[in-house]
Parts: sequence; C-alpha cells; structure tokens
Amino acid sequence: MDTNLIYIGIAILCAFALGLLLGYILIPALRRLKAGQEIREVGPNWHATKAGTPTMGGLTFIGASLLCLVFGFRHMRQGDFSALYVLVLSLCFGLIGFLDDLFKVKYHRNLGLTALQKAMLQMAVSGIFLYVLYRAGLLTCELYVPFVNVTWEIHPVPYMIFDMFIMVGCVNAVNLTDGIDGLATGVTMPVMAFFTLVAIAARQWNLALFPATLLGGLGAFLTYNFHPAKAFMGDTGSLFLGGAVCGLAFALDIPLILILVGLVYIVETLSDIIQVTYFKLTHGKRIFKMAPIHHHFEMCGWSEEKIFTVFVSVTCIMCVLAWFGLQGRF
Repeated sequence: MDTNLIYIGIAILCAFALGLLLGYILIPALRRLKAGQEIREVGPNWHATKAGTPTMGGLTFIGASLLCLVFGFRHMRQGDFSALYVLVLSLCFGLIGFLDDLFKVKYHRNLGLTALQKAMLQMAVSGIFLYVLYRAGLLTCELYVPFVNVTWEIHPVPYMIFDMFIMVGCVNAVNLTDGIDGLATGVTMPVMAFFTLVAIAARQWNLALFPATLLGGLGAFLTYNFHPAKAFMGDTGSLFLGGAVCGLAFALDIPLILILVGLVYIVETLSDIIQVTYFKLTHGKRIFKMAPIHHHFEMCGWSEEKIFTVFVSVTCIMCVLAWFGLQGRF
C-alpha cells in the first residue's frame, strides 16, 4: 500500500479522535462563557427550545483539522502549497464567521455582521485566493465540463471575477444549510470524502490531506451536533466549511463539480431566493411553507433526523455521480 494512503488514513482517525477531545473540552467551556445561540424569530417556533445551545462549536473540527495538518505536512511532498492555500482561505472565511458569532454572543442577537460587511470581506478573500492559485499555476482558466470531458478556455480576468461570485455564493450556501441539527455537518462529510478521493486520484497527496482531516473532524463534531444538538457550529464553522468546499473545487481545477456535489447547498439557496422574490412580487404570498427548504419539510411534519438522512443520502448519490463524471479528467 502507498505510504501516502496510510498517512491519510491515520490523519482521518487522528482528526476524529482529536475532534472528540476538543469537543469534550470546548463545549462545556462555551456553555460556561454563555456563548449560546440566539434563535431567529422567523424560524419554526419549536426551535425556541434550542436557545442557549453553545455556538462556535465549529472550532472543534477546525482545531482538529489544523493540528492534524501540521503533523501530516511533515510527511508529505515538499514544495506543494496547494493544501496550505485552501487551508488559509478556509481560516479566513472562518474568521469572518467568528467575528459574526462574536457579535451575536456579545450583543445577544441573531444577526452579527451586516450582509454588506460579510459580502465585502468574502469578496476580498475570494479574489486574493483565486489570484494566488492563478499565479501558482493551479488555476488554469480552462473550465472542465464533467461527463463530456471537454474544456473551455476563458480569459483570466472575467473568469476570476465570475469565480469570486461563485465562491461567495458557495460559502453562503453552506452557511444557509446549517439550519437544523447536524445538517451542514452531515452533508459536508461526503463532499470531503469525495474531494479526498479526487485528490488521491490526481496524485495530489498534500491536497488530499486537507479534506481527509476535515472529514475526521466533522465525524467527531457530528456526535455533538446531531439532533438534539449539544453544540452548533455557528458561522465560524459553516463559513470555514464553505471556504473548504469551494477552495478544494478550485484548487483541483474542477469548479463545475460544485453543481453536483453541492446540489443540496444550491437547492437550499435557490429555495430562499425563490421564496423572497415570490413574496415581494405577490405582496405576501409564499411558495414554500418556510425557507430555506429544510424548514419547509419541517413544517410538513418531517423530523430533523429524517431531513438529515434524506439530504445526506442525496449528497452521497451526487458525489458518486460526480466521481463518474470526472473519470476522463484524472
């Protein structure tokens, strides 16, 4: 067996174990600090029982992944900084989320940074990341189309401008999916497994290490985040995950694959956009009982466990489909 595969397997197990330990230490500390989640008034009324559940729990899988990466990089190929670029991107998005969570906790409100503040910070981070990838030769500006195995060459300037909006949209879509216990955690786990396998197939061992450690960390966090949640990941965790998802897609130069592996994120976002647009155009009418769509299913009587199972299953199916769509790529 390839030594790199052994290191990646060890990294997943270590990240899982470390995530359990960090959660055991951090979650009670957050509770003592009264870092509890404020519940939005527009959400399902039964969510009020979740008020006070510790937020910023995403620090557990962020910390586990980061520590395992520090160890893992010592054994990986030197001179390859692709994983480092994605890690820094994810940490920057996580920092934006941390500031948002901090303001929520400090001022005891559900909304932290303004939408404009978050959008400007996210656009700046995305632009810098894409430029660094382009200068490092990791972003080719040749858009690969899965299944048909063709590429479209696009001028770097419009390509990167368009990609900035895609990244910000992707990050916020992951954030929007974090609306019920365990959902964003569970949906993102098969996505991280997918990117790990794709990076291995591409022989990009350093890049494979990042989603592998995050997979282990998320697995550990799910034990605390599954319904009924003992902790929420908060914007700290969800924005970090959003950065990881889109960062890996661009670092592997397969951004269109986000349409497949990120289908749940996309549907969540579209349901919210459709609901708001239709509400304004019809002066108060709604298509869904509540948006985003996981709340619609809640209002239809689905349990949080059922929504979790269905959405994660859909993501697993789409990841398998995406794998076959990339067979001509690597």
